[in-house]
Amino acid sequence: MVTPDTEFISILTEGGETTATRPTGKTLPDILPIMGLADIVFFPGMVAPLLVESAQGIKLIDDVVGGDRFLGLILQHKPDLEEPGPDDLFRFGCAARVLKMLKFPDNTVRVLVEGLRRFRVVEYVAHAPYLKARVELLKDQSENSVEMEALVRNVQARFQEIIKLSPALSEQVKVAALNTHEPGPLTDLIAPTLNISLQDRQQLLEKPVVKDRLTFLLPLMQRELEVLALGTKIQNEVASSMAKSQRDYFLREQIRAIQRELGESDPQITELNQLRERIEKDPLPEEVRKVALKEWERLQQIPPNVAEYTVSRNYLDWILALPWARTTEDQFDLDKAAQLLDAQHYGLQKVKERLLEFLAVLKLKREIKGPILCLVGPPGVGKTSLGKSVADALGRKFARIALGGMHDEAEIRGHRRTYVGAMPGRIIQCLRRVETRNPVILLDELDKVGADFRGDPASALLEVLDPQQNNTFTDNYLDLPFDLSQVLFITTANWLEPVHPALRDRLEVINLPSYTAEEKLQIARRHLLPRQMEEHGLTPRQVSIPAPTIKRIISDYTREAGVRQLEREMASLLRKSARRLVENNGQSPRIIIKPQDLESHLGPPKFLKDQTEKISDAGIAIGLAWTPVGGDVLYIEATRMPGSGKLLLTGSLGDVMKESAQTALSYLRSQSAKWGWKLDDHDKWDIHVHVPAGATPKDGPSAGATIAVALASLLSQRRVRSDLAMTGEISLRGRVLRVGGVKEKVLAAARAGLKQVALPEENRGDWSEVPEEVRRRLQVHFVRHVDELIRLALRAR
Repeated sequence: MVTPDTEFISILTEGGETTATRPTGKTLPDILPIMGLADIVFFPGMVAPLLVESAQGIKLIDDVVGGDRFLGLILQHKPDLEEPGPDDLFRFGCAARVLKMLKFPDNTVRVLVEGLRRFRVVEYVAHAPYLKARVELLKDQSENSVEMEALVRNVQARFQEIIKLSPALSEQVKVAALNTHEPGPLTDLIAPTLNISLQDRQQLLEKPVVKDRLTFLLPLMQRELEVLALGTKIQNEVASSMAKSQRDYFLREQIRAIQRELGESDPQITELNQLRERIEKDPLPEEVRKVALKEWERLQQIPPNVAEYTVSRNYLDWILALPWARTTEDQFDLDKAAQLLDAQHYGLQKVKERLLEFLAVLKLKREIKGPILCLVGPPGVGKTSLGKSVADALGRKFARIALGGMHDEAEIRGHRRTYVGAMPGRIIQCLRRVETRNPVILLDELDKVGADFRGDPASALLEVLDPQQNNTFTDNYLDLPFDLSQVLFITTANWLEPVHPALRDRLEVINLPSYTAEEKLQIARRHLLPRQMEEHGLTPRQVSIPAPTIKRIISDYTREAGVRQLEREMASLLRKSARRLVENNGQSPRIIIKPQDLESHLGPPKFLKDQTEKISDAGIAIGLAWTPVGGDVLYIEATRMPGSGKLLLTGSLGDVMKESAQTALSYLRSQSAKWGWKLDDHDKWDIHVHVPAGATPKDGPSAGATIAVALASLLSQRRVRSDLAMTGEISLRGRVLRVGGVKEKVLAAARAGLKQVALPEENRGDWSEVPEEVRRRLQVHFVRHVDELIRLALRAR
């Protein structure tokens, strides 16, 4: 294998080489020693150095230099062969003459070779010690024609353009090109200078017809010219900018050059200057300013088309967009705040008083270090709107964050910037949106927060809501402390049982009770009806819903703690009225919806007043229960059948209610002699206790007294009063124990149309929290013992 040697020419000029006198007047022999070339094609007239490393090649050179100095140079099919055979070489090559030779201590030889004539191998006559072949020398076949002259001129013109654009070509080549006029030698001069493949060069060597060579060469020269022109253009555009800053990348400088040609300024530089100006002018904490400047310097060195540029740019945007020092001025006019709360909410006097007390303390202390307010109550009683009213009373901006269904801790603390698409948490996002550091933020549905493998958001809220810690709240995305101590957090929940215990400890609970029928009427007239009239494009002159109609909707079509269903039913009436007005082209008289019209608009009543008066069998008692959506009425049924003395419980009862049922049965069995019940054959009967609506889970320590009365009714075969509801837990000795949620339970009894309620004596103090309107409608009985409740509840035979 023989390769070109680019260092040989400089070595030859330093002296010490073996130089042979160039032979003149000698004709080329028919038999030539053949040398395979790895990556070069020799053309006639070409002079180039070669490096010979193989023993066979060195032997060949020694014999050639010692003889006539002629040899044949042929390209190998495979460049990695050390000693190629006849089949490894092309059939066409170039006869050459060794001009100079130099041997080196590493047993390699450098030779300077000049190409003389094309040839075609006829046959190989020797294989050792090196290849020898009989060759046929080829002459250039040219013609004198107009087409040939045109081809030559085109080739010369293209080559002159290539010379201008290619600084790598030597002066000798440029001079030779100007002085060569014969078409054959011209093609042999041009071919080695072009950046074309070895296969293309070999094809040029194999064409003895000059016209064919010119025709084949022209497209190759045109492609080379286009590549050189494009490269020169890019280099010229980039050169001036590269001189200004070596840190910029090549593609970035190309974009700048194009923008300069279009007369456009560089938007990246403008953007970076604006960012630097904001960093210097915005009132940032010193630590934040240092981080922002460091990030800005880093941003300068990142090309804008790199993904990391966008990440760094977004981070800097977040830092500059946060209200590190911007606040809104508080308004501490308690009279105005009281008027605002009264205007936006009817009733809820104790809740309003607590909120005004909170505002008064805030006015005196000017900082929030107390517990976090938590508004707890059934849906639709105005928890969210109360939070908005507090913000209005203070003159602060208001934001709401829905926590329902949140499972990922990163929703609160944010994602680290190592993640793709990382963002700050909801707290920081909220502060950026309101553009102030002291807003009122309502954390809605605190009891709906979940937890899974991504973390526990409730635990993350501990730092957010703790006044002793949140002055240095650190979001994972920002990785900078932000002071949340001036944010007024208000939370809401339907009930506190699912809330994390540590989080519950930081909350000051304000209970919002269920609304009475009178409160619902006033809320509907003052707030719901005007709002729905506006949303439906109606006026009081067009449609009227009188108070008796609203009362009928409340009693017959809604039975809820809040007013959401009431608002939906009123909206349904207004939609039907709007359609009627449109169908009559607005010419119909004022529409007045009367109570008797409700069935045609809303269908038959969903709740009947007399449904609680249908207890006609023994073993049924009416209980009161508390649920997250308000109080509810439970019908507890008991029956017995032949069996083995087992107690069966159905109705999706929880463990507490199951234990209450067992306790009630055990107490009644122990007192059977006192009441005159014959239970000697109790092991022959099974008792079944059922609470209807079996698909709904039910649990809680407030059904024991009701279950005891239902069992007592079953055992004595005496019916329970149909207008009496009861609540309370019992002990094994028959004591009626205190329960919670009395207000919601009593309101549920009033909504159901009951006349009497039985409560534990220990809950006497809770009776005062029941609205006066409801207390007038219900007769209350406070009991200490199950025996009192049984005497009160069971009718005479």
